[in-house]
Amino acid sequence: MIPPQTERTGGRAVSTQAQLSTVQAALQRATVARPRARSLRYPAGILAVAVAYYASAKLGQMLRYTGSVAAIWPPAGVGIAILYRWGVRWWPGVFLAELIVNGELLGGAAPLPAGSLAGQQLGNMIEVVGGAILLRALIGPRATLGRVEEVGGVLGALAAATAASATIGTVSMLLGGVIGEGDAATFWRTWWLGDLAGALVFLPFVLAWAHDPRSAWRRLRTWEGALMILSVAALGVVGVATQAPVTYLVFPALIWAAFRFGPPGATLAIVVVAVLAIVVTAHDVGPFISQTIDRQTIGTQLYIVVTALTTLFLSAVVSERALSAAELAQARRTEGERALLERRRIARDLHDSVSQALFSALLHVRTAQKSVAREPAAEPALTEALSATAELTRSAQAEMRALIFQLGRDADVHGLTGALRRHALRLGERDGLSVDVRAPGDGLALSPEVEAQLFGIAREALANVVKHADATAAWVRLDAEPRAVVLEIGDDGRGFDATVVRPGHFGLDSMRGRAAEVGAALGIDSAPGEGTVVSVRAPMPDPPGDG
Repeated sequence: MIPPQTERTGGRAVSTQAQLSTVQAALQRATVARPRARSLRYPAGILAVAVAYYASAKLGQMLRYTGSVAAIWPPAGVGIAILYRWGVRWWPGVFLAELIVNGELLGGAAPLPAGSLAGQQLGNMIEVVGGAILLRALIGPRATLGRVEEVGGVLGALAAATAASATIGTVSMLLGGVIGEGDAATFWRTWWLGDLAGALVFLPFVLAWAHDPRSAWRRLRTWEGALMILSVAALGVVGVATQAPVTYLVFPALIWAAFRFGPPGATLAIVVVAVLAIVVTAHDVGPFISQTIDRQTIGTQLYIVVTALTTLFLSAVVSERALSAAELAQARRTEGERALLERRRIARDLHDSVSQALFSALLHVRTAQKSVAREPAAEPALTEALSATAELTRSAQAEMRALIFQLGRDADVHGLTGALRRHALRLGERDGLSVDVRAPGDGLALSPEVEAQLFGIAREALANVVKHADATAAWVRLDAEPRAVVLEIGDDGRGFDATVVRPGHFGLDSMRGRAAEVGAALGIDSAPGEGTVVSVRAPMPDPPGDG
């Protein structure tokens, strides 16, 4: 504590000390309150888990087979999903809900033996806890069922966990005298399929929606999402509400959900179909009620299992394809960025080495020319050779500057328009070709990569004019459209037949490759004696704020 400065501050020392005491007391209360809040959070979580598990048990009891075995058992999926997603430490909530459910069975109209109920609870706990642990081992934590391997791992983990519960439960019922040995196989099958069906319906739903519920809701909160859910519900009711075997009617709507809405939409559609099948069959309607009770139950179970597995695997395939497309697009962007960085590095190296060497060579040649000019008896041949060397050096230096811009936007060239005009000027001075350049004076909103490739195409096209066209004049046009930039290079030369394929023509292949690299369309319009026009249409980036 800071000692009071009574001599210097007078009465303020008392108030300062009081304020410090108040702050310390508040900190102490907050320190005590935080552990208390943490201590209440865990029991509250256990209670929430118990409520969720108990509510799903009540849903499963809507369609019973015999005793405590339901045709579909949602708590298997809900319990495994909770422990898998949020941790096995919440198992007391499942245990508490199981105690309540079994207590109701123990005191019901047809009570079950306490030993059988204890075995049933043991099997269900092993199913939920073991299923969550096995699921983490097979598909890792926080899976979203966006891959076929994940759906396969879910099926394997659930099949094993529910089989353990069915085995323990059947044995406990045999030992308690609830069923006879002749009914054990049917009882085990019904138990296993009921738990498996419940798990396949509700566990994927929790996994798909718990990952990012807001994104999943936004994806379905559209007119198409509402129409899809209505279609699933309508076709699901029609499929199980008539005596005719038309349960397959719901599959087009399930395919729609899987293709358009991914795992969130597919899992929600599965829940809708399963709940409707249970509710309709529970009211003695549909194709399953005309059979015996065991056939009725297995028919409902298999319908739900097949529907869920088909939709989940289809949704995973669609998600994998979308993920692969996104990864491919990202790889292309990364490759383009790396290529651009590499070109800039090469441009810097050329500027720092070859370009400077050429400049130095040109200076030495000029020095030699001046020395020769001062000697009256200098050989004319030597003077001519030095002049030719100087001209070649200047030409190589100009080409090197153009290449440096093409690779890395040389600092002394201001954008694509400036580069085109400078290159046209060089062609006029060096090769005597008149090139008219018409382009926006203030430049275009193009990326450095697009500018470099467009300049490369123009440079290659003009080089072809000089080498092959015997033209007296050429022109370059650069225009901006709402969604594209158009570059045209034309000449009045002899032209050629553009319909004839010329394999191995480096100039044409180079222009086509450059256009493809930036997603541009390249066209060549030419005919013998009518000149040539090379046109490039490159997409423009969307302006900021466009959707």
